[in-house]
Amino acid sequence: MFGDMMGMMNKIKDTQAKVEETKKRLDTVTLLEKSNDELLKVKITANREIKSIEMDDELLQDKEQLEDYLILTLNKAIKKAGDVNEAEISAVAKDGLPDIPGLTS
Repeated sequence: MFGDMMGMMNKIKDTQAKVEETKKRLDTVTLLEKSNDELLKVKITANREIKSIEMDDELLQDKEQLEDYLILTLNKAIKKAGDVNEAEISAVAKDGLPDIPGLTS
C-alpha cells in the first residue's frame, strides 16, 4: 500500500514538473488574431501575454472605432490563447495523474 502511495506521489511530482515545463514552453507559442477586415492584428502568447498590436492607419481616424476593434480583437486573441493554454496544460496533467476511481471525466 505504501509503495503505491509513494509511486503515486512521485508521479504527481513528475506531472507538476511537466506542467511547469509546458507553461514555459507556452511562452514561446505565438498566436495571431486579426479583425475580420484585417485592419487590426494582435500577436499573443499561449500564456496570454500580448506581444504586438498592428493597426492600419485608417483606424487612427476614428477613436471610437479603434476602441471597438481593440476590444473585439483582443478578446478573441485572449480566448484563443486561453483555449490553447488550457488544452496543453490539461493534456499534460491528465496524462500524469494516477487513475483514481470517480475522478475520471
